[in-house]
Amino acid sequence: MLTQDTTTQSASSAPEPQAPPISDRPAAPARSKSAAILGWVVTLTLNVAAPIVTYNVLRDHGWSEFAALLLSSAWPVVDGAVHIVWRRRLDELAIVTLVFIVITAVVSTVGAHSARALLIKDSAVTGLFGLLCLATLLTPRPLMFYLGRKFATDGTEESTSWWNGLWNVDGFRKAMLTMTTVWGVAYCMESAVRIVLSYTLRTDTMVVLSPVLIYAVLASLGVWTGVYGKRSRRKGQARAAAAAAAAAEAEAEAEAVAKAEVAAEAEAETVAEAETVAEAEAEAETEAAADEATPAEAKATEPA
Repeated sequence: MLTQDTTTQSASSAPEPQAPPISDRPAAPARSKSAAILGWVVTLTLNVAAPIVTYNVLRDHGWSEFAALLLSSAWPVVDGAVHIVWRRRLDELAIVTLVFIVITAVVSTVGAHSARALLIKDSAVTGLFGLLCLATLLTPRPLMFYLGRKFATDGTEESTSWWNGLWNVDGFRKAMLTMTTVWGVAYCMESAVRIVLSYTLRTDTMVVLSPVLIYAVLASLGVWTGVYGKRSRRKGQARAAAAAAAAAEAEAEAEAVAKAEVAAEAEAETVAEAETVAEAEAEAETEAAADEATPAEAKATEPA
């Protein structure tokens, strides 16, 4: 805002600059390490460890692949229930894990059960995950928004509200949409490549190569996501700094204009006062001259 001067009226006539915008990305609230660690322990236990252990134990006891997968998929449901009770909301990562397990179970029951067929089915699962990523681009929030919230917050209401509020930032929305698109396209391409290789390479070669490709793509996407996220954050901070600098410059210019108007008005008042003084002096001189002329005129009019 402009500073108040002795000539408030002139200052108020100057255009009022807009306040500097807030940061492009609001600062994150302090995270509770204990809450974050506990949340991740629960998530990893119920979404990763428990399904794997359950599947292997059931398979060792003679259960079919489909039945073992189907029963192990109950753990993400338990995770969702835990988060509903604990956080008063459903955990989206549990939903994604459940969908992924169900897709795997369904795909595993389709077609032949040869080694090559199983390799192709594994490839189809990652391809379906890629399609799932792309499908969420049509929803209010893409998949990477929910996965990112799982990694970037401690699950508390304050940090979750902060992350949800970031969706109103243009740069953040673009980053989430871009990440989801890249992950979806990458997994669709990875799936297509592995399916082609399953038909062209020997089965024993693909048994070794297939997991290498899976983890190589995952690692590459992880590195790219980290680099892209940091670059997007830096761009957002640069935009916010530029906007703040522009606002400060506009405010300084407005203050300079207001001060110039004040100075011009003060100068005009000084000139007017000088003219008034000059007129008063001239009038006084005229009156003095008139007073001096009056006795002389009186003597001239006396009779001889």
